[in-house]
Amino acid sequence: MRIAARAARIGNNIIDIFAAVLVVLMLLYGGYSLWDNWRINHAALSSDELLQYKPTPGDTESLAELMAINPDVIGWITIDDTHIDYPLVQGKDDMEYVNKDVHGDFALSGSIFLSCINSRDLSDPYSLIYGHHMSNGAMFGDITEFTEESYFNSHRTGTIYLPDRTIDVQLFACVKTDASDAVVYDPQQQSGNIAELLSYLEENSAQYRDIGVSQEDRVVGLSTCSEAVTNGRVIVYGKLVNEVTTDNREVSDEHE
Repeated sequence: MRIAARAARIGNNIIDIFAAVLVVLMLLYGGYSLWDNWRINHAALSSDELLQYKPTPGDTESLAELMAINPDVIGWITIDDTHIDYPLVQGKDDMEYVNKDVHGDFALSGSIFLSCINSRDLSDPYSLIYGHHMSNGAMFGDITEFTEESYFNSHRTGTIYLPDRTIDVQLFACVKTDASDAVVYDPQQQSGNIAELLSYLEENSAQYRDIGVSQEDRVVGLSTCSEAVTNGRVIVYGKLVNEVTTDNREVSDEHE
């Protein structure tokens, strides 16, 4: 009996030790996961090092420096009063920059990138730009905020800087859809004009304001994932206006 009792106590001690080790390991793993998540989200924010390359109207020299580092850089996009303030890249396909930063290094947060089927100078009737949805608002994390009326109404403008020109962006629609939506995710379908897209936006937008967009205009869509729905997407649309070259020459409505 004594031997059995002693064996039972030893067994219980072993189980207690094992349980304690398991709890410690779980705490360590949980702590690491929280730290790793913070690191990924923090790295996705525009750093001072990156913002040194941000151009200004009439001066794109800093952007040229970044393009010399990575020729896939085609411009810079800023949406006023949001975290969206990043270089714009374009890869050989739409997977290249999903997990690669603007310097070409691996990064889970990826980059803000123009669809590979669009023209680098945004001369298409409909250009589509992608970015990850980060929980701290980094990259395109703020895009989902536009589904709320108050946020949509208070965020109306942005700017896209290209190597030789600056284009203002007037935001006018926010759509909630999924990745299989052909009207949204096939810019080539709008190669002639954007009449079908504009009609779609008027009928299906979660938020919309009439700013006089016509089928002769050019629009840009900013797309990100929706956390609430599998394969869900949120896209904010803007009209491209007030295009001015770096020598302050206004580009005519008929795009060069």
